Amino acid sequence: MGVVEVEHLTKSYGSVLALDDVSFEVGPGVTGLLGPNGAGKSTLLLCVLGLLPGWQGEVRVLDLDARRKRREIRRRVGYMPELDARLPGTTAVKAVRYLGRLTGLPYSQALRRAHEVLWHVGLGEAVYRDLKEYSAGMRQRFKLAQALVHDPRLLFLDEPLGGMDPAGRDELLDLVRDLATNHGKHVVWSSHILPEVQKVADAVVVLDRGRFLGRFALDDLKPPDHQYRITVDGDLHDYVRVLGEAGLEGARPDPQNASLEILLPDTQTPHDLFRLARLAGVRLRRVAPVGEDLEDVFHRIVTSEREAVS
Repeated sequence: MGVVEVEHLTKSYGSVLALDDVSFEVGPGVTGLLGPNGAGKSTLLLCVLGLLPGWQGEVRVLDLDARRKRREIRRRVGYMPELDARLPGTTAVKAVRYLGRLTGLPYSQALRRAHEVLWHVGLGEAVYRDLKEYSAGMRQRFKLAQALVHDPRLLFLDEPLGGMDPAGRDELLDLVRDLATNHGKHVVWSSHILPEVQKVADAVVVLDRGRFLGRFALDDLKPPDHQYRITVDGDLHDYVRVLGEAGLEGARPDPQNASLEILLPDTQTPHDLFRLARLAGVRLRRVAPVGEDLEDVFHRIVTSEREAVS
């Protein structure tokens, strides 16, 4: 049983087909819902949450029918929308407490949970400030606190890093990783910022122009054992020659970027790369394992699909 199961989901806005017979399954952990702007990601989330009428197909969330069990689903899931969602003229703790009350929590429990989740997302010093005084990054944290107040099993996050500076993005990524790893939450993360998703996701689902293009696990992007990319400061060809003389053949040099890729045999280690660099009279500026980048895979999938359609 998947965390979310979507079968033949179709949704139109008038003559515009936003989702075209989409079928896929979301497993446990963190799943990235990827696609360019206009791919249908937000529409799909709203359909799954029962917030958008008029769609066709079948959707199950935590084994509950999305049409018939909307209230039960909302008690078990948290939703962080892309756009700001706040009541004017109120403080963070009052707003989060109110969301807790809407999920059925008693007043005292909702207030306690509001304080807890605001501290957890890093807003503990600002719980009594008016929300209009919050920065863009603080508003993102506030929306995450709203989604967490009722302790849901499943979180839907729609572009959660919008407006955040690099430090703030890293902190929110750590929060999501902690929620999944240490608190047993499942997360569906809708985003077009692929490098950030790659840091935390277990799997990704790819949409483009309202169509499902594929699903794959991030483990599939792990590099082959012992394959490295090396950046060289010095004569690249001398280094390749010395590697070959030492039995390390098959290096693929890239003179334009002063780098090469090489697959080390089991009998060699990265330390041998540095030793041979000294023999060649060059310095190694960087030695890193080679792995396929999520952004490269995404663009390859989308480009292939568009070329096939055209």
